[in-house]
Amino acid sequence: MPEQRTYTYEVMFLLSQAVAADFGAAIAHINDLLTRANAQVLAMQKWDERRLAYEIQKQRRGVYILAYIKAPNDHMASFERDCNLSEKIMRTLITRADHLTEEEMRSADQRNELEIEARLRAEQKRDAEPTSVTVAVASQDEPTEETSEEDLD
Repeated sequence: MPEQRTYTYEVMFLLSQAVAADFGAAIAHINDLLTRANAQVLAMQKWDERRLAYEIQKQRRGVYILAYIKAPNDHMASFERDCNLSEKIMRTLITRADHLTEEEMRSADQRNELEIEARLRAEQKRDAEPTSVTVAVASQDEPTEETSEEDLD
């Protein structure tokens, strides 16, 4: 049996704007996929939100999330398959990050900013939703303040 080796990887996730609208859930989904791959997240950041060069799944814009991870090499095939099967992730690019040291990767960590952005987006979404107005409709069989029981007869 071959020896299990752990390498550092650079992973770029492309999310649609519809998925990124619920940013907290999108980040949680990415973290769940990384956890299933036994990956240790060294750094994660929102890289960019931009117009795509070509349409992907009828989407013209996307949000890029960059993650630096340390993971066993034998789990990467199943991780890539999980990303490809995910309905929330449009594309994934996984490369070995041998060109960077762990300190350089950790210096790019912006997970706190991701949490703040997720909270802000959730608040904006909540504020943008119309409030439901309940309207009481009086039945014709029941007397109201304006009508008396004599009027109903």
